[in-house]
Amino acid sequence: MIKRLGAFFWDVFEVIVFAVGIFFFIYLLVMRPHKIDGLSMMPNFPNNEYLLTERVTYYLRNPERGDVVIFTPPVTNLDEYIKRIIAVPGETVMVKGGRVYIDGKLLNEPYIDDSAPTQAGTFLAEGEEYKVPEGEYFVMGDNRPNSSDSRYWGPITENTISGRAWVIYLPLKLAGVVPAPAYSFE
Repeated sequence: MIKRLGAFFWDVFEVIVFAVGIFFFIYLLVMRPHKIDGLSMMPNFPNNEYLLTERVTYYLRNPERGDVVIFTPPVTNLDEYIKRIIAVPGETVMVKGGRVYIDGKLLNEPYIDDSAPTQAGTFLAEGEEYKVPEGEYFVMGDNRPNSSDSRYWGPITENTISGRAWVIYLPLKLAGVVPAPAYSFE
């Protein structure tokens, strides 16, 4: 009787250890939950929205323009930010006349409010071109007037990216896969 009871508890222990191992594998290597805290990505990612980020994509390919990423910005080591990649390594980015230009071509951004122009910042001045170095990405919030981003503190490095926004799960009325924007240049 005691042997069977001991075997039962050993089996339960093995299941718990296995489940915890799977949880940490998924959490550390595959996906993580995040809560949006702030207005910098409005209206596409409202304050207090919950989403899952995934990490697998960046084992298979480099981050791309339009990816919404979670990262640790150069201005703090405590909080993670959420922003959209605007320019990738080797491209030049410029803010001029309230619009964003990549390699001298106007970037059409269907996810931002046209009534709120994109202003330059302290890092990227109006009309000044900046070439994004290898391994770095230029990011901006969708709510440009209310976003602390690369315009103010420069690009982020690839190793600071903890994941790509993948699925919104709360509130339920907004639940679904995060869409990838279709870009065009003029």
